Amino acid sequence: MKKFLQKGLILPLIIIVALAMVIYKVINMPPVEHEVLQFPSKTVEVITLKKLPFRSRAIAYGNVEPAVFLKAKAEVSGKISYIHPSLKKGASLAKGTVVLRIEPTTFEFSRDQSEAGLTSSQHSLKQLEVEEKSSRRSLEIAQKNLQIGEKELARLLKILKQGVIARATVDDEQQKVLQLRQQVEDLQGKVSSYTSRKSATQAQIKQSKTQLAQSKDTLGRTEVRLLFDARIGTVSVEKGEYTSVGNVLFEALGTEAVEINAQLPVSQFYSLIRGLEKDTLNLQKMTDLQTEFSKIKLRAVVSLVGFEGNMARWQGKLLRIGESIDPERDTIGLVVAVKNPYESIIPGKRPPLLKGMFAAVEFFTPARELLVIPRKAIHQGRVYVANENNLLEIRPVNIVHKQGQLVVISGGVNQVIKEGEKIIITDVIPVIDGLPLNPVQADEYEQQLARDALGGDDVDIIKGDME
Repeated sequence: MKKFLQKGLILPLIIIVALAMVIYKVINMPPVEHEVLQFPSKTVEVITLKKLPFRSRAIAYGNVEPAVFLKAKAEVSGKISYIHPSLKKGASLAKGTVVLRIEPTTFEFSRDQSEAGLTSSQHSLKQLEVEEKSSRRSLEIAQKNLQIGEKELARLLKILKQGVIARATVDDEQQKVLQLRQQVEDLQGKVSSYTSRKSATQAQIKQSKTQLAQSKDTLGRTEVRLLFDARIGTVSVEKGEYTSVGNVLFEALGTEAVEINAQLPVSQFYSLIRGLEKDTLNLQKMTDLQTEFSKIKLRAVVSLVGFEGNMARWQGKLLRIGESIDPERDTIGLVVAVKNPYESIIPGKRPPLLKGMFAAVEFFTPARELLVIPRKAIHQGRVYVANENNLLEIRPVNIVHKQGQLVVISGGVNQVIKEGEKIIITDVIPVIDGLPLNPVQADEYEQQLARDALGGDDVDIIKGDME
């Protein structure tokens, strides 16, 4: 019985002691360390948001045409007596070169005849002047004789009253005076006629001079000279061939400049002139359109389509803007000139700008300071920003203008994004506000971005100060 009681007391005691020890250890156990779980830091490339000199750009296309194109036509009829040996398609000839003559013999005869008529009329005028001078001297003498005769008649009439002389003597003297008066009147009439006779002869001289000038002008048209440095196009005549007035002789293309009527989509044209809000254009004043066009301040860079290499580029100048919109293509024509298209030719690298070549014209506005970021940094109208704590923030922005891989933005509503903040330019997965970041500054990318905003490969060609 005692053994049974002892066994019954020992077992509960053991259990109680074991529970006490467990409770003691639990109470005195150090707290469990909790591990905070979070996303690992994401390495991303960032650029610093800042204003960059930015030029709006647009590309138009058109064919090269010479600024001066001449279709020489015959102004007189005749046989071709001379053709310059180099008057052939594709040849280059200098300004002032005599390239063609039409047989001048017939026109030389006409000139000689006009010169002879002019000489005859001039001699007739000189003869009239001599005769007029002689007639005036004769008139003076006749007038003096008349004065003497009238005095003598008056003396004889006085004596006749005294009965000293016979009436017949007085009558003879009166007859002489009448003859002298008649002589004076005849000479006066003759002298007066010289004025009209000289006028008629002078008119004849003027007519002869006009005929001579026409003859010389016609004779001059038998010789064709180049009025500018030119490349020769199609030649339509040969030596010895007869040509009529109005027949085409040859074509000549000026080498000093070429023009490109570049067709630009209207939507792109609007983006180019968007920065003109502060200026107004007056295209009604036709006398000074070039000054009005200069307000647009567009720079143009011409390149050949399909021709590889950056050396085949030319600086152009905007001359005119098309008078209407092409309704089929919704484009507007911008005429651009390129001076000296045959200079600095490098075979295989920089060809001349020849007629008919298909060219691209890239237009640039003056540079303006704007917030520019790459297009890949835009995600449905938002950008990802690495804040000062290197945590991801998603910010909405206002897109002002898209151009290729570049986007011009504003700070958005209430300027939610400002200069100096870090814009993420790489993909982020997952996109969660507050995601820890390990930002890496993309310095080389920033430099390229600034260069692209200013003009890319054409930055050395484009000239002009920033606004």
